[in-house]
Amino acid sequence: MNAFPPAQALSGRRPSVAVWPWPIALGLLTVFGLLSALLGQHGIWLALSWAVLSLPLIVTVICLVRAWSRPSDKGGRS
Repeated sequence: MNAFPPAQALSGRRPSVAVWPWPIALGLLTVFGLLSALLGQHGIWLALSWAVLSLPLIVTVICLVRAWSRPSDKGGRS
């Protein structure tokens, strides 16, 4: 059995490996934001933790708005 699908099956679709960099980056930023909120509770660390921890929320809202604004393949709105 072949571990990789034929090249024809991937036309128009991204390989699954191309999906992982952004979730990993958001996860690392979240860990950094949580650690900076726990370890540095004053000054720049507090502002930095707020900024970094708001990024996953902003990205989620942007992705939801984009998904809702596009019609789905099944007809109607997604």
